[in-house]
Amino acid sequence: MDFTIKTYKSLLTAFQESSYAFQTFADFLEKSKSKSVILRNDVDKTPENSLRFAQIQFSHGIQSTFYFRVKEICFAENIIRKISGLGHEIGYHYETMDTCRGDLDKAYEEFCRNLEKLRRICPVQTVCMHGSPLSKYDNRDIWGKYNYKSLGITAEPYFDLDFNDVFYITDTGRKWDGASVSIRDKTISKTTWPKYHSTSDIIQAIEQGSFPEKALMTFHPQRWHDNIFQWSSEIIAQNIKNVVKFGINKYKHDIR
Repeated sequence: MDFTIKTYKSLLTAFQESSYAFQTFADFLEKSKSKSVILRNDVDKTPENSLRFAQIQFSHGIQSTFYFRVKEICFAENIIRKISGLGHEIGYHYETMDTCRGDLDKAYEEFCRNLEKLRRICPVQTVCMHGSPLSKYDNRDIWGKYNYKSLGITAEPYFDLDFNDVFYITDTGRKWDGASVSIRDKTISKTTWPKYHSTSDIIQAIEQGSFPEKALMTFHPQRWHDNIFQWSSEIIAQNIKNVVKFGINKYKHDIR
């Protein structure tokens, strides 16, 4: 079965056995290695799952980046401290255009408050937008007026990575080829990158030497379970969400 902890561990092992280095987003920007993977973990809910991911990575000698929403559903200070204490990068998964209903000034003020709240727990160098699928607002629009670098933020992946050079792949939709059910978790690239459906497809490509040498991989840890009841619940819920998101994308396409 895909999207299990066992499969996740197999993926990490495949990368390591093929001599890939793992870097945090901040470290990659400072100096990327020739064969490098950025593991981006979006903590949208169930922070306990993210802690488990962090511990698994630590046991493999891996450091990665965890982006936390500042929402009660996932903002657990003790877990943030534990993940940071394992050597992982903590970033802010911002969504203030959504929460402030498109008001740029209010969105920026809330962004600053939330950033400071997170920085009271641990250092924060990078941020990444949360792509709320049911919202009509794009959280990145805040930077049409304001500049995150004035707040000591070094980078935001959707603005500061060259996706012509770095392969982007995400488990959005609970699959690796979910472009049709992704509302905003998309990148623009002139490079023709390979497509993978399952984690086993990715592992096979790594072992065959055909996986790109530089990649940003986005994971949502709440989607990965070994417990059959949690695994089944997640796939049922995600399939329902995918139908809704596919309809939204089709509607947007039809009205253009």
